[in-house]
Amino acid sequence: MQEHFGHYSVLLNETVENLNIKEDGVYVDCTLGGAGHANEILKKLGSGKLVGIDRDAYALEKAKDRLKAYGDKVIFLKGNFCCANEMLNEIGIEKIDGVVADLGISSFQIDNTDRGFSYMHDAPLDMRMSTDEKFSAYDVVNGYDKQKLANIIDVYGEEKFASRIAENICKEREIKPIETTFELSEIIKKSIPAKFSKDGHPSKRTFQAIRIEVNGELDAIGQMINALFPMINSGGRMAVITFHSLEDRIVKHAFAEFTKGCICPSDFPVCVCGRKPTGIIINKKPIIPSEKELKENSRSKSAKLRIIEKI
Repeated sequence: MQEHFGHYSVLLNETVENLNIKEDGVYVDCTLGGAGHANEILKKLGSGKLVGIDRDAYALEKAKDRLKAYGDKVIFLKGNFCCANEMLNEIGIEKIDGVVADLGISSFQIDNTDRGFSYMHDAPLDMRMSTDEKFSAYDVVNGYDKQKLANIIDVYGEEKFASRIAENICKEREIKPIETTFELSEIIKKSIPAKFSKDGHPSKRTFQAIRIEVNGELDAIGQMINALFPMINSGGRMAVITFHSLEDRIVKHAFAEFTKGCICPSDFPVCVCGRKPTGIIINKKPIIPSEKELKENSRSKSAKLRIIEKI
């Protein structure tokens, strides 16, 4: 089963198959979550190991329970994947054979009404992927000035009514702090003309933007890729699943940098920089979910998988 404590592992077979797993390899799951990808990787390992990383203590505990049959083949690390290379070095791992990162928020985080990720459940404004952190959605919504709010909603949410939403948030919080997801969602609904609310829930893009801001998600992606790809052995692969255009753009550009060779000016007679490509893109067009998967899990619809191989 792909589902585990409310989590569906997106593009599961496509991801695991494209990692070209070696039985004695060392693999890193940067977003352990429901442990779906990790479980399938471990099935293919003999003497190899898997390192599972997650910011969410709850996810780690659930993953430990699911993967307990694999014993010491699994190493669990709690932390932000932007620091994955440092975390690996601390436990004596300097080289790896593959990396997987599923950048989507876990279904069990969305469906847990206490976490405040969803506009479908009334809950305190939270949205922290790690409950050890103090900074939350409440701080963004009630603490950012109008211009800063509008900017993150525009850039991270790609919301055309960002300015109006930010203005109305600021007006409402002058009366009282905005404390719950439903309070915020009502403000957003009132800010978007009805004729523009037909394409999904009106709060979707703003909630996405605030979640990204709270967790520093976009900055972490590039840091993770640039830190871990150099650690991969020749022939090893990195597979990253994204869920919106901002993430996909970062992954695409980061991967492209590893495929570049000489960067000397075109009028140089010979190369003096010595730069050579260190990666090759496996799929020029991202892999998307099958019709079967889309029927089973509607949350997969925006998923894109990109893979790069170390050379």
